[in-house]
Amino acid sequence: MNVSSTQTSSQSSGRGNPVALSVLASLFFMLGFVTCLNDVLIPHLKDVFHLSNREAMLTQTAFFSAYAIMSFIAGKVIDKIGYKGTVITGFLITALGAFLFYPATGAIPEGVADKSMYFSMFLPIFFVMATGITFLQVAGNPYVTLLAPKGKESATLTLVQAFNSVATTIAPYVGALFILADAGQQMSAAQRAQTMQVPYLGLTGFLIMLACAVAMIKLPAAEAIAETETAEAHDGKTSVFQYKHMVLGALGIFCYVGAEVAIGSQYVLTMEHMTQNLPAAQVGGSAWDYLFSNVQINHQNGAKLLSLYWGGAMIGRFLGSAVLSRFAANKVLAFNSLAATAILLAVALSGSSAEYFAKYGLLMIGLFNSIMFPTIFSLATKGLGKFTADASGVICTAIVGGALIPLLQGDVITRTGDNYVISFLIPAVCYAYIAFFALVGYKSK
Repeated sequence: MNVSSTQTSSQSSGRGNPVALSVLASLFFMLGFVTCLNDVLIPHLKDVFHLSNREAMLTQTAFFSAYAIMSFIAGKVIDKIGYKGTVITGFLITALGAFLFYPATGAIPEGVADKSMYFSMFLPIFFVMATGITFLQVAGNPYVTLLAPKGKESATLTLVQAFNSVATTIAPYVGALFILADAGQQMSAAQRAQTMQVPYLGLTGFLIMLACAVAMIKLPAAEAIAETETAEAHDGKTSVFQYKHMVLGALGIFCYVGAEVAIGSQYVLTMEHMTQNLPAAQVGGSAWDYLFSNVQINHQNGAKLLSLYWGGAMIGRFLGSAVLSRFAANKVLAFNSLAATAILLAVALSGSSAEYFAKYGLLMIGLFNSIMFPTIFSLATKGLGKFTADASGVICTAIVGGALIPLLQGDVITRTGDNYVISFLIPAVCYAYIAFFALVGYKSK
């Protein structure tokens, strides 16, 4: 009885705590859901405000630039109020951003020909939402690695982040159902913008509920675990930047997030462009119907297809947790990144077959993306001890790749006269760097 009680007490106060990891799974679910809704909104906002491809990508720039500006601040907030307090703060800030969609969409007047000037109102809102998401990322990822069973950090973070992928799979369907379904061409621009109001009000309420739930649950103090690991390391380092593998891993996160977001942002637009001369698709079909039919891809059915991209990441993370328990994390990362590189090169260089490589190949990359973020993160923070929170701030700053890489790809598309396929060489380079990190750069120095 005493032994069992001791084990239970140890579990509830430190590594392997199932309640804490379940709470963090809900955190990653909302992270994925909010972020992935952007992929549905981009073509919607592009139509409402008559934007160029590059202008539409400013949505992602505004969102992911928050990581560059707020990640370091979030790391300092962890030092002040702990991981749990930072998670609660993140949920509340994200809720504020979601709420601001209501007045912004209602401010667009009827009867004004040029609506593009009103698009700028949404960019600060995306930044506010992303600030909350940044707090959740900076606190959530190291929290999981510190609470994970020793030696199982990559597998545990991959499993918990599988719930992030569940959300990214659901989000395009939810967006298509509640935002795009009623946003037909027969509606005015103002009316189409207002289709965002109810979904984002619902999201606001749910985020507030999560903040309250986390506040009421007793969670272990990961800070104590970090201090213990630092004392055991005895490496004498005084700055997180003295860890070379952390710096290279941060660049890996920059490349990974940039590539993943770029593909997700451009997939629907690419398929719309490439299938515009095909027969119109049947309304109300499933993602599988559109995947295996030679028909036009539009916002609505494209959003359903996009769910397969994120669904691949979901399946890959659930499977990846088991794979990472059997194989070295860096080797799995190397295989996946090289596979993604090969697919993107095929898309960019396939000529007349580009439509088929793009339609199916880009969706497959979701599967290979599955283990990348948690594996890069856990490899980059391995052995950092008390520097883990600071490292998380640095690494999450690198998520700004999601702002810059899609913008660069959008600029290439615009400058090359809508040559969508050649633009996928940009994420190909990103995955090639990740392969380098997996084979060489991950080694602790």
